[in-house]
Amino acid sequence: MKIAILSLCLFITAPFIQEEHLTITHDGKKLMTVNRKEFQDEMLGKPFVNQEKTAQLIGQLEDKINREPVPAKIGQADEIIPGKPGSKVDVRTFTEELHRYLHATGPSSIHVPTLPAHPRVDSELLATIRTKQIGQYVTYFNKNNQERSHNIRLAAEALDSHVVFPGEVFSFNKVVGKRTVEKGYKKAPVIVKGEVSEGIGGGICQLSSTLFNSVDKAGVKIMERYSHSKRVPYVPEGRDATVSWYGPDFTFKNPYNQPILIRSKVYGGQMIVKVYSSDVINIEPNDVPDASKQLPEEMYQ
Repeated sequence: MKIAILSLCLFITAPFIQEEHLTITHDGKKLMTVNRKEFQDEMLGKPFVNQEKTAQLIGQLEDKINREPVPAKIGQADEIIPGKPGSKVDVRTFTEELHRYLHATGPSSIHVPTLPAHPRVDSELLATIRTKQIGQYVTYFNKNNQERSHNIRLAAEALDSHVVFPGEVFSFNKVVGKRTVEKGYKKAPVIVKGEVSEGIGGGICQLSSTLFNSVDKAGVKIMERYSHSKRVPYVPEGRDATVSWYGPDFTFKNPYNQPILIRSKVYGGQMIVKVYSSDVINIEPNDVPDASKQLPEEMYQ
């Protein structure tokens, strides 16, 4: 999301008469050059800064410079791994410096100023909200189906340690991300309009279904959930949650005044999703039927 751009005032006393370049740098590297004429526009016979061009310039710099922070997470040995700060363009300061260049004459240069971007989830928060388990669900799969098992494990790693803040809506597709070959997902059986076929990321609906039952136990507010067009064997009938990048999503809202933490792990042929929060949370749990431990030779989605 682009940061709001500061309005630049009309150039009544300092019209655009120079074309000398402005060199824009960051971390000792030249990013681009611009000149005053690129920002020139006129309204009612008076020159002014084209704010659309200014916004485009800052957007380009944000694409090049902004770096997302890395949230803290819980490691394999149950240890907390600290997060890492990111960075973002200091739009206010940069706009002021650009403003000075546009009012002046001659060439100039600007080193793009940045601000730290701190992760929403830090070590202290994780330590607080992993103390009380409020939901858990286990499903089972045929671990000999290597492609499907691989996809389930990859998606579970993307979901693990995710925190949903009070009042926030969780989206499975947004958190786990697009399932692509570039991310390591493999072809495995999927159900499309009641028919079984091969698709990239086949198997992850077992994770979304396991998550649904776990958070439903924890009493969250389910916002969006769809069942498969064909019965799936890993959860009781009507307890599944199908997902697709260009189709259905699974979403829920955290109704509590405390953040909730999602842990998702694969152990052999078991998919386990647990939900935690702080000791002070006051939940209203739901009754959810357990999944069957008996598996067919092959399972889909």
